[in-house]
Order: sequence, then C-alpha cells, then structure tokens
Amino acid sequence: MNEASSSLSATGLHGWDWVVLAAYGLVLVVSGWWFSRKGAKDTEDYFLAGRSMPAWAVAFSLLATAQSAALFVGVPQLSYAGDLTYVTTMVGPLIAAFITIGVFLPVYFKKNVHSPYHLLETRFGSGARAATSWTYLLGRILANGARTYIGALPLSLALFGTTELPHMVPSIVLIMAIATVYTFFGGVRSVIWTDVLQVCVYLGAAVVAAVILWQRIPASATEIHAALDGAGKLHAFPIGVSAVPPHIEWTPDKQNTLLTGLTGWMLLNLAVYATDQDLVQRSLTCRNAFQAGKSLLLATFISVPVVLLFLLIGLLLYVFYQRPDVMGTAATNVPSKDVFATFILHEMPTGARGLMIAGVLAVGPIGINATLNSMASTLVQDTYEKIVPQRDVRRDLWVSRLMVVVCAGVLTLGAVGAAWWQDRSDIPLIPFALGVMALAYTGLLGVFATAILTKRGNTQSAIAALAAGFVVSLALQPDVASVLLRTLQVQAITSAMGADVVALLPAQGPIAPVTLANLGAPWIMLIGTAVAVVVCACGRPASAMRGT
Repeated sequence: MNEASSSLSATGLHGWDWVVLAAYGLVLVVSGWWFSRKGAKDTEDYFLAGRSMPAWAVAFSLLATAQSAALFVGVPQLSYAGDLTYVTTMVGPLIAAFITIGVFLPVYFKKNVHSPYHLLETRFGSGARAATSWTYLLGRILANGARTYIGALPLSLALFGTTELPHMVPSIVLIMAIATVYTFFGGVRSVIWTDVLQVCVYLGAAVVAAVILWQRIPASATEIHAALDGAGKLHAFPIGVSAVPPHIEWTPDKQNTLLTGLTGWMLLNLAVYATDQDLVQRSLTCRNAFQAGKSLLLATFISVPVVLLFLLIGLLLYVFYQRPDVMGTAATNVPSKDVFATFILHEMPTGARGLMIAGVLAVGPIGINATLNSMASTLVQDTYEKIVPQRDVRRDLWVSRLMVVVCAGVLTLGAVGAAWWQDRSDIPLIPFALGVMALAYTGLLGVFATAILTKRGNTQSAIAALAAGFVVSLALQPDVASVLLRTLQVQAITSAMGADVVALLPAQGPIAPVTLANLGAPWIMLIGTAVAVVVCACGRPASAMRGT
C-alpha cells in the first residue's frame, strides 16, 4: 500500500485518467447542448419546464439535489471514523416524504403556484411571501455553500494535492463555473436531464470504488465482517435514550439515533421536501400532484441503498487504512474528511482514477445547478415580477439568466465562507452541512406548518417566526451557545461575587456545564421549529383583526 502523500506529483492524473475525463467532458457538453437546444419560451418554461417532466427523471433529479457532494465525500467519512448509526437518519426522509405527498404537494398543485412561497401570500400577505423567499435564499447560501465546499475537497486534492483554503478557492470556482454554464442556457429542463446523466456517473463511480476496494483487501467477507464487528463499526440503530441514568441523549456525538430520526431529522427532511424551492421546484415540473408524489417517493426509496453503498465504502476504507492485521501492512494516518479522495488518488489504477474524478465533477455541480435555477426563480417570481409587473418574455428570460449568474457569484462566496468555518470548527462534514441547514429551515418549516395546519398567523407573526427560528438555531449552535452561556455566567458571577473572582475562572467555555451548550443538530432543528410555530401562531389572522 502506498503511503498517503500531499504532493502534486503523487496525486496527479495520468494517461487514461485524462482520456476518461475528456470523454466525460465531451458527453457533458453534448448532452447540455442537446437538452437545451429547444430553448425556453418563457419564464414558466425556463423554471418549470412547462410542467411536462416524467416522474422517473424528476426522481433522479430529486435524489441528486437532496444528496449531492455531501453524500459522495461526507458519508464515507462517517463510517470510516465512526460506525453505521447514520442509517437511522434514513427513517426521517421516508416519513417526511409521505407527509409532503399527503399534505403539501396537493395544496401547491391546487393553488397552481410556481414556488412554495407563493402559497404564503394567500395566507399571510405579500410581506410574508417576500420574507420567506429571502429566508430561503439565505438558507441556500449557507447550505449549498457548505455542500459546494464538500464537493470541492476531492477536486482540490486532485489538482493541488491539498485541501488548504488557498487551493480550495479555485476548486470551488471551477465547480461553480461548470454548474453555471449548463444552468444558464437550458433552464430547469436541462438541469433535470443533466442530473439524470450525472447521477448515473457518480453512482457508477461509487460501485467501481467499492469493487476495487474489496479486491484490494486480502481477506474473505467473513474475515472483513469479523474485523469490523470487533471494532464496533457495525453498530447501528441506537435508540437515543440512556437507561442508566435515564435520560435522552442530546449531544452532537449522539445525534444519529432512532429518536432523532423520528424527530429532528424528520423535520429537517420535511423542510427540504416541502418548503425548499430546490426540491419543490423539481416536483412542480411534473404534470400533477400524483406524478410529483410518485417522483418524491421513488427518490426517497432509491436513496436508501445509495447511502448504504457509501457507508460500505467508508467501512472498507477503514479496513484498508486502519487494520494492519487484515492488510498485512502498517496503518496509514489519513484525515477522515480526505480519506475517500486519498484512496482515489493514491490507490486506484489509471483510468479508474479518472472515472472517480469524473464522479466528483458530476456530484459537485449536481446540487448547485438545481440551486442556481431555484434561487433565480425565487428572485424573479417572488421579487422581480413584483417590482416590474409588466411582462415581456425576452426581457424576463434575460433577467432570469442574469439572476443565475448573480446567484452563482453569491454561492461561491458562501462556499469559501463554509470552507473557512469548517476548518476552524473541525466538525465532520455531514453534521457540519446539516447543522448549517437548520439555521434557515427551522423558521421556514414553522411558518409553513402554521399556514397549512392552522388558521392562525399574519404577515407580522410570519416574519417574526422566521427571525425567531434563525436566532434560536444560531444561538444553540455549540460554539455560539458556549460563548453566550459563558458571557451570561461571567456577568452573574461578577454581580454576585465581584470581578476578582472572575479572574480565577477557566479562560474558555461555560463555567458550569449546561445541556443547551452542547446540542446536536436534530435537537436544534426540533427546538427552533417549535419556537417558530409558536411565534407564528401568536399572530391573529387578518380577518380576525378586522373583526370579520
């Protein structure tokens, strides 16, 4: 086994790698031209494909949009560094999909909306629609900034041999440029069909990686299973409740349990499926609510074996790098966030290495092109068309494409910011991405739940709920909560005992341990959503305030 190295000469692509990458690039260019050759007739065609997309193609696009680079890079990290408890998070998407199909999608199609935020205008007024649109945009900058950063990690290793920030920036820009080009010309129709192609590429690459990994391990399946079981790597489906002493496990290292799968992770997936324009826009390209529901259900069920495949890759990487008793060679120290990319660049034969990098380039832009299109549609339909009510097809299409470019620039800045933040926090990639997503989703889900399930709320309470969800979620982030609690505790001690006592206290962290300073992302999602629902429901309906 080759020792991991960070030098460019050790990680460079050679021979057939470039042939494979060139072939992939050619296929991507030709397919992008083919899918966009018809051109969009108007903004509805550009953003909703005339509501004519087949359910199976939309399912692949939903799968790609929901998973993307975080799956390819982050999931193997979890099983490599930990175990299989991440499988508990797959319970949440199934429940969320059924709720979305039964409650949200029928309403969206009945109201003939172009975005979920359009629906809120009928309930809470135009101010609520604008506020939720901009909250979604903020959430996309945060969430897809994190996902773009994750997708750029293996590319940076391939191009520069390192994932340090100065080399991450050009890798992020390259991925964003690829996504922007074919989103700019073809609209959502081109995005969906290109997603189908690229899902096949990155899943094919993952299967090849798993096969090569299996072949490189000189042990039988029984021996590999025994090694993994003995190391506790096959532990899955923890309940999330400790018996001695009886308590719920709240901390970030215990956030993947059946309890969090049924609560916080379910709510996060419900927010993604039902309130996020990225996925809702895909669903709205179908002919009707039944077809949209079928596509969402198909995507959710397909995601289960896909996640299991990437968890398997992480387990095999653990055996390959960390079990000298099985491999017959010394263990190799590889940073967990770089482990899959390191195997690709150091251990795969030429040609297969090129296929894997093609998979990285496929999965990197997948979530981004969907986001660029949906962010642009939100800006155009929820903001631009309000400011400029007179419709002109050519001008509106030009503005739509301009918004794609603007959103690409903003997302690039978000990805660079995510790279800096994750480098400082050193949180595993998947928990990092999910924690960032909770910042915006708590308020959005709280407002939508109030709008659809109750008769309460108005413009003011909806806006207040969005702000409350974000502020509560931000305050409960472990790093932020630790600083806030220490500040409050120091102030209390200073008032009670004087400043001299404060000088004797620890320099960092809360002075007394407090549960709220160390909550996992699913619990932050649950608390933030509950606060947003209460705040939104406190508003009296407009009809009640008028006395009607």
